[in-house]
Amino acid sequence: MKLYMNRELSWLKFNERVLEEAERTDIPLCERLNFASIYQSNLDEFFMVRVGSLADQMLLSKNMRENKTGMTAEEQIKAINKTVAWLSRRKDAVYNELLTALELYGIRLVNFQKLDSRESDALERYFDTEIFPLTSPSAVGRRQPFPFLQNKEIYAVAVLAGKNNQKKLGIVPCQAGVIPRLIAVPGQSGAYMLSEELILHFLPKLFSGHKLIAKSLIRLTRNADIDTDALYDEDLDYRDFMAKLIKRRRRLAPVRLEFSRELDDDILEALCTYTETKPESIFRSHSPLELSFLSQIQDMLRQRPELFYEKRFPQRSAEFTPNRSILSQIKEKDKLLSYPYESMKPFLDFLSEAANDPEVISIKMTLYRVARHSKIIESLIEAAENGKSVLALVELKARFDEENNIEWSRRLEEAGCQVIYGLDGYKVHSKLCLVTKRTGGKTEYYTQIGTGNYNEKTSRLYTDLSLMTANTEIGLEAAAVFQSLAKGETPESTQHLLVAPSCLQNRILDMIDGEINYARQGQPSYIGVKINSLTDKVIIDRLIAASQAGVEIDLIVRGICCLLPGIPGATENIRVTSIVGRFLEHSRIYLFGLPKRQQIYISSADFMTRNTLRRVEVAAPILDETLRTRIYKMFLTMRNDNQQARELLPSGEYVRVFSPSPSTNAQETFYQQAYASAPTAQSEEEASEKNTSDKSKKVTRTTNSSSYGKRPFPIRRWFLGAMNKLKHNKE
Repeated sequence: MKLYMNRELSWLKFNERVLEEAERTDIPLCERLNFASIYQSNLDEFFMVRVGSLADQMLLSKNMRENKTGMTAEEQIKAINKTVAWLSRRKDAVYNELLTALELYGIRLVNFQKLDSRESDALERYFDTEIFPLTSPSAVGRRQPFPFLQNKEIYAVAVLAGKNNQKKLGIVPCQAGVIPRLIAVPGQSGAYMLSEELILHFLPKLFSGHKLIAKSLIRLTRNADIDTDALYDEDLDYRDFMAKLIKRRRRLAPVRLEFSRELDDDILEALCTYTETKPESIFRSHSPLELSFLSQIQDMLRQRPELFYEKRFPQRSAEFTPNRSILSQIKEKDKLLSYPYESMKPFLDFLSEAANDPEVISIKMTLYRVARHSKIIESLIEAAENGKSVLALVELKARFDEENNIEWSRRLEEAGCQVIYGLDGYKVHSKLCLVTKRTGGKTEYYTQIGTGNYNEKTSRLYTDLSLMTANTEIGLEAAAVFQSLAKGETPESTQHLLVAPSCLQNRILDMIDGEINYARQGQPSYIGVKINSLTDKVIIDRLIAASQAGVEIDLIVRGICCLLPGIPGATENIRVTSIVGRFLEHSRIYLFGLPKRQQIYISSADFMTRNTLRRVEVAAPILDETLRTRIYKMFLTMRNDNQQARELLPSGEYVRVFSPSPSTNAQETFYQQAYASAPTAQSEEEASEKNTSDKSKKVTRTTNSSSYGKRPFPIRRWFLGAMNKLKHNKE
């Protein structure tokens, strides 16, 4: 009896659901372009991280098997490649369909077969003057080795006729970021050509004196999965070590080679040899090898609102009263923000108020992914400049955000913040903030626990929940968590918060067991979980046991789900759905029991072993009855979604849950509720733009080029930075 699905194949099912959104004709055209681009970027990261990890496993042991389906790494890679080849054909088909649809709105991507001689001559002149001088062609030979191919960069390959009927290769980088990707065709309004296609067409000019036999564009994807803890040298500065590691990532082994034109087998074999790519990891693409240019096309069509989703703006939360202290309101009653439906502004105001409140003595915060221009970091720096104790745990191992986090950690240190960089062997993925205030000789704790990152940009794109509470017991436990982290440790026991790695998975199992006991006693029992991924086999097996005991279980799992539901005698009481829509579903909610005795948590942790046992994660109980009811209703709305949800079948396939009446689109429902309950009709974005405009009229500020915001460059920060530089120069 098959109860489990392979993790990697389940993820590909998720990306298939993303591709399906690009295929849907009932979605606005420019949003379909966006889903096509997301599909491709998702797949890039999947190869870099997951396939890269499997490639490493093959080097360690060919007999190593994963614990759910028993597949070896080699078997998984073969299954992945087969599935990706099939999905790529669908992606090519939908891309051509989207191009045809764009022509109705005056946007065309052309090739030379579609141009007349006048237009071809104009493009040739453009190539000669604007592109030719920037190219760096190389012909591979004894004196010119095959060049190193950068990860995810596009190259033009020329197959050249050599002496004695020998073939040789010419390589031309297509200079992403230097040459404009979309080149306007002179004389044709709305007609564009991709720069790599222009370079490919004029390869004979770049290899004059050679006979061109064949040509193609190629793109290499490299392994980006590095075990930082295994490589770390304790004698090195950790931040410098991470910076060097990022550079090393760019040169790791290839895991995929894509090409655009038909090439002979001997040429493909040569490319595999030169790039050290395995033949089974080569993919032919009939659509562009990289789709980020679709965002430029979207920008060209911004004046056509019917091609986009209806504009939505995060609304002011009805939880907060304007022009009143945020801290005092949290002290009166627990507060909950729901992004992107509600604005992040109350939390930003919470930090800003804490930074300037003379009675606040400290701010402590875990930072995993933050915005490039972060008001959150600005408030922490301001707090330190105001003499408060600021502790920031900056996770330098946040994949693909390492460089951003390294830069922010330097700025925080320059401002006088205490910065720590996570723990040996564990990523700190929790979303935890603690403000401590001393009022009239009494200490007060204001704790924020969230499901998503402290990132103003993603708070408009990801669905997340943010709890703010003045509960003293939760505050004391949060303080204990930060004390442990500062010592390089993890909490061994907690009473209210669930804190991985020591006290989250076991507590989840205990609550599942509690529902099993209720079911065995003939009492109503229920488990509802909303997460991004379900891979933890220990939890999966306990959920299977709960189903067998008669517990009704609803799982809303956006991405990977290794549990197959609906199997008689095992998982027939489990229903699994996935919502893929306009916003990325990111919130995590745990429900145990039915109302009246229900335990509700929000969390940063998915039910993945990496979250439950190998990261520091925090789940917070929802104690306020009003908030408990609100979250439960939100969960039910998502469970009943019949517009954007897919249901997982026992076969492992997903089918759309569609019902025209009554129609339930959870994301649209939550936005409608946010608009209906907002204190005013003015959008938060409009208010923000107005405030920024008003301020710019009142005062002109001079900022340093490296400044992160629009505040004057503070004297204290300048002084600390100067002292640090002086100390460094002396050393």
